[in-house]
Amino acid sequence: MPNRTPSDHALSTWRTADCVCIDVDCTVTQGEGLDLLAMSMGCYDRISGLSDQAQDGSMNLSDTLEERLRIINCTPDDLRRFVETYPPESRMTKGIVNLIKVLQKRGVAVYLISGSFRELILPLAKYLGVPKENVYANRMAWQWDDDTGQPTRLVGFDPSQPTSSNGGKIRAISKIREDNPYNTVVMIGDGITDLEAVRSSEGADLFIGYGGVVECSAVKEAAEWFVYDHDDLTRALKQSRVAMVGSSALACAMVPMLCHNVLQDEQFDNTVMMWVHDAAHVHEGRTILDIINQDHQNPKELPGVHLGDNLVASGNLEEVAKDADVLVFCAPHESMHSITRRLMGKVKRDAIAISLVKGMRVGRDGPQLISQMIRKNLNLDCSVLIGGNVASDLGNKELSEAVIASSSREMGAVFRKLFQTSYFYVDILQDVAGAEMCGTLKNIVALAVGIVDGLDYGCNAKAVVMRQGLTEMRKFAKTLYPNVRNETFFESCGLGDLITTCSGGRNHATAEAWTRAWKSGAPKTWTKLEEEILGGQRLQGVATSNVVQEVMRVRGWESTYPLFSTVNRIINGRVEPSQILHFCQANGIQTTNEDDDDTTIIPAARAPRQSPIPNPV
Repeated sequence: MPNRTPSDHALSTWRTADCVCIDVDCTVTQGEGLDLLAMSMGCYDRISGLSDQAQDGSMNLSDTLEERLRIINCTPDDLRRFVETYPPESRMTKGIVNLIKVLQKRGVAVYLISGSFRELILPLAKYLGVPKENVYANRMAWQWDDDTGQPTRLVGFDPSQPTSSNGGKIRAISKIREDNPYNTVVMIGDGITDLEAVRSSEGADLFIGYGGVVECSAVKEAAEWFVYDHDDLTRALKQSRVAMVGSSALACAMVPMLCHNVLQDEQFDNTVMMWVHDAAHVHEGRTILDIINQDHQNPKELPGVHLGDNLVASGNLEEVAKDADVLVFCAPHESMHSITRRLMGKVKRDAIAISLVKGMRVGRDGPQLISQMIRKNLNLDCSVLIGGNVASDLGNKELSEAVIASSSREMGAVFRKLFQTSYFYVDILQDVAGAEMCGTLKNIVALAVGIVDGLDYGCNAKAVVMRQGLTEMRKFAKTLYPNVRNETFFESCGLGDLITTCSGGRNHATAEAWTRAWKSGAPKTWTKLEEEILGGQRLQGVATSNVVQEVMRVRGWESTYPLFSTVNRIINGRVEPSQILHFCQANGIQTTNEDDDDTTIIPAARAPRQSPIPNPV
């Protein structure tokens, strides 16, 4: 029995494909093009058996092509009459026109690959909107008239084309992959030569058998997915529903990208849902929920930024998440444990998730990143988006960038469709832990730089702290997660985010204000400053520093990370802010480990300072 119901692998591959190759004869068209040409030439009976042998693979393809052309013996005028007699629109199989249209609207590249001839296929490609350079087929060879310069007599075919002999479709797909950066290629066809395209590492990632015109028993048995109607494939390309879990300033800066991009891509439903955690909060006589749904703005978190007319907000977390195919988490990191616990068993099993949350928690099993928490509690594959992005700048559509770290480039490509815009550039990398650790640990460094600025030290001191901070970020991340990649720390999620956060982020600004209050003799608590500066939101850097300090305390690492340890002692009142630079006296400026395989990536540093560091004037 054919596999009429796709496996999870087949369905996932089909939905994430960025290139689809389609056989032409008996897949795109209702019959063999050469057979129809022979019929118009009155010689069909003489070639019909050869066509069957070519289709089932019992005869060498190049031999059948040569023999069929010899029998047909057409002229250019015969071909023109053939196209006029059998126009492309009269030859299409059911559903193929719509399938190709939908694929192209989703941004999927469509190729036609055939053992037939370009002279017969190019009119079909033009009708279907497939570029002629996306047609891989054989070429007829002609005798040319010396006087007119026109082709006059068919003399065979060009044997140099990849589809001119057995295994040609594998060669064609290999060439397509060589010339284009496609991640996932799917082949659709009805014959043995189409099935062969998936039997090589250089070929397709998935073969879908088609039996709407002819049924090949070998294809039916071997295909991972077999259909009789192209509409089945179109229906399987469902429109994914997108939901934003959170309504913070960053969420409100990101959701306009989602609202815009879902309208541009057939892969996604046109409506974006958003969970508003403070839905009942009243602003100027109206609830935040009503304002978001009616005015499409959030004046509490990101005033003046239009969120999107196709955004629908709700205060019901479970209602927002239950039908989502794509879950975007952008809530305070200290809330993520309770959020994911609430959603356990209430989200789609095949949904995918991405976290924009920077932070970690310490549980009974040790430190846990937010993406790990989502995977554990919701059993969902979770990517992360991390970059040096201030919400207000994003809201103003200033040039920004980020990385999407995902378990696969295919998954990353789906998220890039949702987030990338003319002002927001997105790269993909396969280092989820590395990117997330960068986004988490840089907040501690931002506190340190804020303290330095609050003490009115200059750029040199800030450079020392930022360099040391990057070194400790890398060392701490690689110690916890040995597979973290060194180059990740020089992406926008690493160095880029560190520069942004230490220049204009909330952690830097609050730490500077906290230090200036201490310096003035009227110290303020972090809670007080969170109310004054952040509107009551908790400061990520303080919470992260405490979590990291607990990990270091339990494992005896405190002396290994002198800057992290010094920052934590300062923010918890155990030493004064004026001691911020004394980490390099007590412990020496941290450098890379001599045993690292990349000691040249982070420059080796200097010897410990001998002279005391003065207190600020």
